[in-house]
Amino acid sequence: MDFFFRSLTASAAWFVLITLVGAMLVMFDGGREALVEQGTKFVTTDYWDPANLIFHGLAPIVGTLLTSLIALLIAVPISFGIAVFLTEVAPAWLRTPVATAIELLAGIPSIIYGMWGLFVLVPWLGEYVYPWLIDELGTWPVIGPWFQGIPIGIGLLTAGFVLAVMVIPFISSIMREVFLTVPGRLKESAYALGSTRWEVVWDIVLPYTRGAVIGGVFLGLGRALGETMAVTFVIGNANRLGTLLEPGSSISATIANEFAEAFADEHRSALLGLGFLLFVVSFIVLSIAKLMLKGMSRWEGKR
Repeated sequence: MDFFFRSLTASAAWFVLITLVGAMLVMFDGGREALVEQGTKFVTTDYWDPANLIFHGLAPIVGTLLTSLIALLIAVPISFGIAVFLTEVAPAWLRTPVATAIELLAGIPSIIYGMWGLFVLVPWLGEYVYPWLIDELGTWPVIGPWFQGIPIGIGLLTAGFVLAVMVIPFISSIMREVFLTVPGRLKESAYALGSTRWEVVWDIVLPYTRGAVIGGVFLGLGRALGETMAVTFVIGNANRLGTLLEPGSSISATIANEFAEAFADEHRSALLGLGFLLFVVSFIVLSIAKLMLKGMSRWEGKR
């Protein structure tokens, strides 16, 4: 019986590993024409023309990275504030309802976030925020060129906002859990010495949990990199490099929009090549996150 049980569980584990490696190999084999034959040109040129069978993936690659970076810049401070509030500030009766509500946000389908972004966020950004950004930041040196264009409300910045809302529940939940691992005696000792609440958080809680916090941020980044439906609604789906306020594209949105109509081998190879690149980047990001969270768990075990 024990042999059967070990064999069954080992088969399940090997199935996951084989599926992971198989998916990677299938995408690499399918995208080999774009990745190998075009070489670095595939990721350094932004010209994407299905009609003439010319496919260079710089635009969706840059769009994926920019929207994910914008999402983190917005989500990390907000998530940090939520985690600190729930662990250090909120009264006991309020912590559980707020934490539950935040965790429920993670279960909302991404298409709902996309519809909310299209019908609520896009008009508001196009009417109020984008014109202000163009007037105030569009003339600045260095960053000015990133804040130019027609304020229609659809673009990379909008996609970044939607992604930020989506990853906040993940990052804040992880931060909250790791903040709770800080020994109470450390914080009590700091308070006894006259430290303020902010000093305790900044000098005690954050240094103690730094690795796990960064791991949580990387988990949020992994979620943002692969998001498809919500981004497709608001990014504009234009395969060209532009400003943050202009329509752009991402790897996942490009694949979702074009794969069903990719009848030419060159087109299909380019999409699979983009999928392989996204797979590799996401795998690296999530591996880093797991290693950091594992390091925190190991530290807790030693303590």
